[in-house]
Amino acid sequence: MAGFPPGAPGFGFGAPLPPQGSDPFGGSPYIHGHLLPGGKPPKDMNHHHHLAMMGMGGVYPPAASPSSWHANPFAALLPSSFAPGTDPTLVACFQMADHDGSGFIDDKELQRALSTYSHAFSLRTVRLLMYLFTGSNIYRIGPKEFNLVFYSLQNWRAIFLKFDRDNSGKIDSSELREALLSLGFSVSPFVLDMLVSKYDRTGRRAIEYDNFIECCLTIKGLTEKFKERDTMFNGSATFTYDMFMFSVLPFLIA
Repeated sequence: MAGFPPGAPGFGFGAPLPPQGSDPFGGSPYIHGHLLPGGKPPKDMNHHHHLAMMGMGGVYPPAASPSSWHANPFAALLPSSFAPGTDPTLVACFQMADHDGSGFIDDKELQRALSTYSHAFSLRTVRLLMYLFTGSNIYRIGPKEFNLVFYSLQNWRAIFLKFDRDNSGKIDSSELREALLSLGFSVSPFVLDMLVSKYDRTGRRAIEYDNFIECCLTIKGLTEKFKERDTMFNGSATFTYDMFMFSVLPFLIA
């Protein structure tokens, strides 16, 4: 929102480009594509070229239309199907979870389906995953979204293991910062400390895998909402009260 004090050097907008890594979000991460200091595209880049870059690994997606901010958060999800060549094991997993044969699975069914592989996820993490890939709070997904969730979790798992250097099943604050940088998010020490305090369930200033996923989903989602309103590409955004509530509440009520 407008009026925020400038962040610490090297964080958020215009931060140094991190090492290239996997992008489990299926879109352009925050730092990959890297705006120039000051947050504006180069002078020799015309508007259409800049928008084209956004869709191909750039920093910002096109700004949302005003009406999209008031879209029904409980709108029905369109039916989908698995693409040809999808791993049969993945298809079978979805079909087993889809008890009524509706072509959709709810949050509890997705939680059970994902937990049969390698890790038990909290219902909140599962709901955040569903919101990320549907933009809706109806807590239902179809084959298309299930496929995206499954492979995104595989990438996240690889990133978590990469930074869990002592194989403790947890990552500390410095490891979390490195992990977030690899995903394209550069946060200040103050924000990092808040994240660790929020997602540490062990009391040891460390975050377990499930909470790491929840942390990343929240950072990604809120960052994308902010970027949609940063129309001047300068790290500042203006929200009406209604827009602010629409942006934040989905991450609080998941």
